[in-house]
Amino acid sequence: MASPLQSLVTDDDRYQTAFQLFLQRSSEHQCMLDFIHAQLPDILDSVGHGKPHLNVIGVGSGAGQIDLEMLSELHLKHPAATVDNEVVEPSAQQLHNYKVLVGQKPELSFVKFSWNQMTAAQFEEHWKLKKTMKKADFIHMVQMLYYVKDPGATISFFQHLLAEKGKLLIILVSGQSGWGKLWRTYRHQLCNTEISQCVTTADIKSFLDSTGVSYRSYELLSQLDITECFTEGDPTGELLLDFLTEVLDFSKTASPELKAGVLELLRHPDCSVENQGRVIFNNNLGVLVIDHQS
Repeated sequence: MASPLQSLVTDDDRYQTAFQLFLQRSSEHQCMLDFIHAQLPDILDSVGHGKPHLNVIGVGSGAGQIDLEMLSELHLKHPAATVDNEVVEPSAQQLHNYKVLVGQKPELSFVKFSWNQMTAAQFEEHWKLKKTMKKADFIHMVQMLYYVKDPGATISFFQHLLAEKGKLLIILVSGQSGWGKLWRTYRHQLCNTEISQCVTTADIKSFLDSTGVSYRSYELLSQLDITECFTEGDPTGELLLDFLTEVLDFSKTASPELKAGVLELLRHPDCSVENQGRVIFNNNLGVLVIDHQS
């Protein structure tokens, strides 16, 4: 039965506001940056193997901060190579923000940007219609597999686009995170049936294992301060609850039983710890790296 609750992604303005609040209140981007600077260089070492030109695809690139950090690391590893970077992002506002950011960085002259305001599914359809033989040396999908109908099929399509030494990088919430516990408990009440919002690296590992695809796995420690969620009527708390549940106006539209159950679970030791009067949610991420399949 379809959920009567409305998905947060149907209201892009509120989604973007909630997302920005989430970034401010969490260590999400910092733990990604730590990974990009410490671990990603070794992953990118063999990409391209001496090619003068590298093809990159960013799927669900948002406003580009994480993308540009990865491009910088790619350039440090392969300084002589020029880069063709396909940016895939459905939000016009995020794509605009990305372009503004690029305009502030003249050091990115080695990159040619191609802007695709579309979803991953639309990009796949567009790519197939072009019937191009172009292959990608590096594809990254950061926090976007929640918004596709079939994450496994999406991974398979983009893995198929990899060049011989290419790498596909996926970042999602960890199956061991508070998100994992929340979604395992309330998957049927919260998850929009049109898009697979409740997906963690544990789900993706199960899919890859079942299809015989090998991968490397990393865990990134991250946390999110959700203290205001437990103050009735607090606007910050209500916005965070929308983001945590992916439900538009969750506090106003969820049944009293569902709201009480979600709040109780969010405070449970499986999801959060309490420290000096603050409730700190386990926002750990997982990274999966997949090679070209020969």
